Amino acid sequence: MVAVASSNPGTPSGSPEAAIFQRKWHTASTPAAPLPPYEDIVLGGLGRLGEHLVLVEQQRPQESKPQESKQAFKVLRCGRALWDWIGTNAEQKLVDELPQEFAHPLQLVLDQALASGEPVTQHSRRVRGGMIETFEFLAMPMSCRWGITLIAAHVIKVGTPFNLVDTIFRSTDEGILALAAVRDAAGHPSDFQIVAFNAGAARLVGRSEEELRWSYLSGLGGGLDTPAMRRHLTTALATGQHQQFELSLNDQEGHQEIHLSVGVAAAGDLISATLTDVTGIREREDSFRLLFDGNPMPMWLYDPDTLAIKSVNDAAIAHYGYSRERFAGMTLLDVWPKDEHDLHRAVAQAVGTVYASDHAWRHIKADGSEIEVLTYARRVVFGGKPAVLVAVVDVTERKQAEARIAYLAQHDALTGLPNRVLFHAHLKEALDVLQRTGRPLAVHCIDLDHFKSVNDTLGHPVGDELLRAVSERLKGHLNETSLVARLGGDEFAVIQTDVTHPDEASGLAGKLISAVSSHYNIHGHEVVIGASIGIALAPGDGNDCDALLRNADMALYRAKADGRGAAHFFEPEMDRRIQARRVLELDLRKAYANGEFELFYQPLMNLAENRISGFEALLRWRHPKRGMVSPAEFIPLAEEIGLIGPLGEWVLRQACTEAARWPDGLHVAVNLSPVQFRSKSVVQAVMTAIAYSRLEPQRLELEITESVLLADTEANLATLHKLREIGVRISMDDFGTGYSSLSYLRSFPFDKIKIDRSFVNDLTQRPDCMAIIHAVVGLGESLGISTTAEGVETREQLERLRAEGCTEAQGFLFSAPCPASEVGRLIEISNPRAKVA
Repeated sequence: MVAVASSNPGTPSGSPEAAIFQRKWHTASTPAAPLPPYEDIVLGGLGRLGEHLVLVEQQRPQESKPQESKQAFKVLRCGRALWDWIGTNAEQKLVDELPQEFAHPLQLVLDQALASGEPVTQHSRRVRGGMIETFEFLAMPMSCRWGITLIAAHVIKVGTPFNLVDTIFRSTDEGILALAAVRDAAGHPSDFQIVAFNAGAARLVGRSEEELRWSYLSGLGGGLDTPAMRRHLTTALATGQHQQFELSLNDQEGHQEIHLSVGVAAAGDLISATLTDVTGIREREDSFRLLFDGNPMPMWLYDPDTLAIKSVNDAAIAHYGYSRERFAGMTLLDVWPKDEHDLHRAVAQAVGTVYASDHAWRHIKADGSEIEVLTYARRVVFGGKPAVLVAVVDVTERKQAEARIAYLAQHDALTGLPNRVLFHAHLKEALDVLQRTGRPLAVHCIDLDHFKSVNDTLGHPVGDELLRAVSERLKGHLNETSLVARLGGDEFAVIQTDVTHPDEASGLAGKLISAVSSHYNIHGHEVVIGASIGIALAPGDGNDCDALLRNADMALYRAKADGRGAAHFFEPEMDRRIQARRVLELDLRKAYANGEFELFYQPLMNLAENRISGFEALLRWRHPKRGMVSPAEFIPLAEEIGLIGPLGEWVLRQACTEAARWPDGLHVAVNLSPVQFRSKSVVQAVMTAIAYSRLEPQRLELEITESVLLADTEANLATLHKLREIGVRISMDDFGTGYSSLSYLRSFPFDKIKIDRSFVNDLTQRPDCMAIIHAVVGLGESLGISTTAEGVETREQLERLRAEGCTEAQGFLFSAPCPASEVGRLIEISNPRAKVA
């Protein structure tokens, strides 16, 4: 491949696809961030555009070869449409390791994009199957949250392919001119520049090579720059159709008239013109030898009677590995595999005027390796005797790429496991065997626990390597008749054959969970994940692929709901629960739209002053038919379907609005779910609620659980500090039931600790619960943090908590959660002087 044109950085690209990426890049680029983020350019619904993308990473000096001056790039992603070209798995390889016809122009455009910091376009051409194809490379530098420089290159074929083989055969004894169109500002061809020619062309037009080299048609005169010439050249450009006409020129002395037959063919803005002297016969052998010897395609001449090779060009010597002397003593039989001698011989001896193979032939190279080729042949006269000229196009890599593409159509590109398509095919075969032989089987749906957290925190390269490692572990626990496939993301599936008892399926599931849950060391990171598995048995749980997968998936859903890290068999009741869940989801969305939610409040009692110090806001759903729906039933569903964000904002705004009518000094506590807390809009939502209600910020208390801080701790702590800057109070809910509670108290100065009700329930029966409460209260006093005990139901519990110095208490002993309309009555009972606005 040879690069023939390069555009300046920032110049719009020619193809519509590249123009789309140009707009995305410039839209995402800002003065503060001149390199737009990778997520804004590459992620999203790209569709077919993504199949033409190559995503590369700039290598640091220690990762590349220090002696090389040029930049080194590593391929992270490669679109499927480019496999046909590259013919191998390009991911995780340096650009230099790719085929040079692809690596060279890619390296050029990557270097320019990296240097300029803007999108850069490069056009390149390659010869493939006897055709010249033009490709457009668009490179776009991007930033990345991991601190590395990424460049996305969009590679797509543009223009119309140009038939090189046909031109060679038509030009073997003729002059050749290659011209490039020069366009004016309006895009119309105004002149034509000679970019290549052979000696025959110089002789026929009566010019020296120095005069022709890089000259313009307008400067040649002498009958060459005529209206007819320009008309035919322009027509070829516009229509792409071959043009044939005659032209009359004077010789170099300006006397003898030479009649030329001119054939013109266009490829993009390149024009090939073949010139034939029809006034006399020239030495065809010289013209032929010029094109034969210097041609980049392997070519040879053979005797059609004996099949002896009479001559070869340098490209054939280089490609096949035989020396010129060795070729001179060979026949075509030496190049053909023995099992194809008869077929080859019949074709070779029957070549008419021209021949083009309609399928690939096998040829043998000097090292004994076989290649697949397409051959093009033509009868010629060589040395005064009949001969056949053969041009060879090696399609081995293309065939391998086609085989690879066929493989990828049924396999996962990342792990090499069967994909969903091949899994369905194998499952159908297994079910057919079951119907014929009665041999039962099991389908396991496997989902990785905590994979998303690893992928988000450590990056996609670590996530990809983790998926490969998981795949190997799963394969290692299956017998030859079972199959594991990757269905997508972190979801896998297994077909287990010959399952005579459910225990065999549960036994395999246990081994798979154990294998996946063992520690991994990925790129220097210690990684621990888990797995949940749903199992469906055939024929009991279904007789077709869709039913088995659906039922196994329902069982998987149950396994994850029960705490993950376990396996569950499908039960018919699961289907009924799924249907009930769908109904609940529809009702939940209607409830939000129809305003069926309301807030209940449970008082928080100040134990030292024996008065209400505030209320906790609790969300309730009053269903028009089912009555009150438990929050434990609809809150997890709201989180799962993405409704918790707007619902949580409504709770904040409503709680602040109602609390603003209470007497000064009373605060309102609002729970933030982990999903709501991790939202980028949580701080803005709190500020909006305070501004809307005009509630003093210090009267709003936000309760979070320890699980909020398990992942992305730095980001979560930053959010907590932003909330603290607003003036609101932060409380840690359910203290003691999560992970590393003490480390969180050290990381962030919480205002309150809420002791989980599980310790309060058993404090009168279990000394260890009393000891834990004593320790938590003491810890709070030492750190200046108030403590609230949840779930107080008896007088004895209250007195013990008061004796320990607990700041507040909450529970049914004081009041059950009540509607907002009853809050005023509770406040008046607790403090007769207080009034609700």
